[in-house]
Amino acid sequence: MAMRSLISERVSCRSSVLGARWMSSWWRNVEPAPKDPILGVTEAFLADPSPDKVNVGVGAYRDDNGKPVVLECVREAERRIAGTANMEYLPMGGSVKMVEETLKLAYGDNSEFIKDKRIAAVQSLSGTGACRLFADFQKRFHPDSQIYIPVPTWSNHHNIWRDAHVTQRTFHYYHPGTKGLDFAALMDDIKNAPNGSFFLLHACAHNPTGVDPSEEQWKEISYQIKAKGHFPFFDMAYQGFASGDPERDAKAIRIFLKDGHLLGLAQSYAKNMGLYGQRVGCLSVLCEDEKQAVAVKSQLQQLARPMYSNPPVHGALIVSTILGDAELKKLWLKEVQGMADRIIGMRTALRENLEELGSPLSWKHITNQIGMFCYSGLTPEQVDRLTNEYHIYMTRNGRISMAGVTTGNVGFLANAVHEVTKST
Repeated sequence: MAMRSLISERVSCRSSVLGARWMSSWWRNVEPAPKDPILGVTEAFLADPSPDKVNVGVGAYRDDNGKPVVLECVREAERRIAGTANMEYLPMGGSVKMVEETLKLAYGDNSEFIKDKRIAAVQSLSGTGACRLFADFQKRFHPDSQIYIPVPTWSNHHNIWRDAHVTQRTFHYYHPGTKGLDFAALMDDIKNAPNGSFFLLHACAHNPTGVDPSEEQWKEISYQIKAKGHFPFFDMAYQGFASGDPERDAKAIRIFLKDGHLLGLAQSYAKNMGLYGQRVGCLSVLCEDEKQAVAVKSQLQQLARPMYSNPPVHGALIVSTILGDAELKKLWLKEVQGMADRIIGMRTALRENLEELGSPLSWKHITNQIGMFCYSGLTPEQVDRLTNEYHIYMTRNGRISMAGVTTGNVGFLANAVHEVTKST
């Protein structure tokens, strides 16, 4: 009996040791993930003890003192909804009221597509969530399709379609020589793509370049995409934030609608209402008829169910309260115009400062571009010098967030940029 007990004890001990070894090896092959190229800039900025440091990498609006802004219309909406709503789950498709108001912004107050119930739409986790939902939808119902993404684009676009296992291709967009749109190459890429491809388009204020097609160019792009039977998917993260006028910034969408496209659209309230942390957005898909829209919406909801089940309520209440009230909507339009005007003003100031310093380079592209970001043309090595010598932080592709430029730092920024570029 003693011998059996000893053997049993040894077996048990051996099993425990083997089990411990097995469990300790579960995550041994996990390597640290590479830092996000955008969020990593903020981490480095925060770790810098210099009192003169400047962050022009963050994609969030700042006032002229470099401080985060909460819009007055948002504060008033919060006061109105405080204590008036319960904390129950929203439906999988989100707030019906918020979605209705959001569709009006993109498709028009009197849109025939809204009236005919041809749009399948769900509340999403801001624009990122809308893109991811659509990428999964694309993969599920067009598993052999591919998505054409502009060069360059917001870096997370590649992550989204990659993790949805959608094959990615690229198309020309930015021309480094002119610091503008490479329109001829763009059109060639649309023509040469296999019929029925998906194309990712920035509706306005292209991120990161700030370069948008003209109205006539949008019309030609629309014509060629339709001729090839491609599906256009728009990411509209900056409606109202580009020009200050939400109607003007939806021009590309309206052109495609007029030309008879079926399309997909991601919308976000992070920038134009300053609701960054509330993660409020919308994904919509224009369908052939109401029956198809019902089917598509049901599938979008089914995709959302295992991903996050249903979206959060507070931000959606803020949006629907603002857009559903004439007084608050008027205030929002005034405030979004003010934000856009400040950024446009900082573009002018930065260019003028560089020109006054006698820079040998042309900086016209600073004011020709639009929206939150300026694609400066700075090289990665020049960006490194700005960080190491002047404590100025931006992404290594030279993208400057104009929201981080203020009357207090624009001269310092211009002088630093001049110093690292004057010998080129």
